[in-house]
Amino acid sequence: MRKTKVKKIPLAPDGRFNDVQVTRFVNNLMWQGKKNTAFNIFYDSLDRVAKITGENGYEVWKKALSNVTPAVEVRSRRIGGATFQIPSEVRPERKVSLSMKWLIRYSRERNGRSMADKLANEIVAASKGEGAAYKKKEDTHRMAEANKAFAHFRV
Repeated sequence: MRKTKVKKIPLAPDGRFNDVQVTRFVNNLMWQGKKNTAFNIFYDSLDRVAKITGENGYEVWKKALSNVTPAVEVRSRRIGGATFQIPSEVRPERKVSLSMKWLIRYSRERNGRSMADKLANEIVAASKGEGAAYKKKEDTHRMAEANKAFAHFRV
């Protein structure tokens, strides 16, 4: 076991919105270390969101993230030869991480010409409470609700 806790390296805020969360999102979006390309995709998608909704793209993105953020999840735990799905609260750091990863994952699976287009459509859908990323959150909550009977096994 480690003797000291790992120090988290603070992220630099992005250039346009001066927000660390944007940098974190772009880091999740990035492939093969191409951060500049990832930033271009992100900013382009926010411009498209603004064009589609007529609102501030950054605010719509924030709303989409909060709509996709899960509160509870199920974790597998082996007890007496049987594996139970035990509902548990999600840590604040993990909440943000899951919501970002779901938004990116389901935008990649969407149909569209460019990644910016797909991401923009997923952000708009998530801000309205629709789309695959929002459905993933609902399914996660539903599964936790269904397995509420095993909550007493929580560690």
